[in-house]
Amino acid sequence: MGVKPDHWIIEMAERHEMIAPFVKRNIGQGRISFGISAYGYDFRLDRQFRHCRAAAADLLDPKQETAGYFEDVEADSVAIPPGSFVLARSLEYFKIPRDVLGLCTGKSTYARCGILVNVTPLEPEWEGYLTVCVVNGGPARVRIHAGEGIGQLIFLEATQPCQTSYKDKKGKYQGQRNIVHSRVEGDPPA
Repeated sequence: MGVKPDHWIIEMAERHEMIAPFVKRNIGQGRISFGISAYGYDFRLDRQFRHCRAAAADLLDPKQETAGYFEDVEADSVAIPPGSFVLARSLEYFKIPRDVLGLCTGKSTYARCGILVNVTPLEPEWEGYLTVCVVNGGPARVRIHAGEGIGQLIFLEATQPCQTSYKDKKGKYQGQRNIVHSRVEGDPPA
């Protein structure tokens, strides 16, 4: 399994719509960078956010309905209180090839403010907008910005295609268009 370089990512985005919209270069200049990098793609946040309103006494259970603990916000930026998190949606839509796995890491600019970015692996033949969990592990509120970089995706190509892809198994988050809460098999589609 090898890490895929910039020219492969560019080709897959332009010819196979692996990333849309796609930025063919790395853009910074007064912003948190996004776009292509040597061995990855720095993706951005859309203007859709869900603030977690749960209190310390509340219980969030991934097997129970949790939507009531969240407040939808559409904004250019949001501040995350210490010890809390928001769910966000990627600006980019992804279509992962059958022989590729995508892994996400956070951006160093946000990491230096105590921000952790959590995205589960982008499985072979998964497609959709990412639901991103952005956690503030620091002691102060931290502002995150829509339209700017939040995490880097690294694409790993397998030596052989998998026997059963995410699309084959009709995964519960396939084709998601909005921020999607925890789901258990058997729940209605995203």
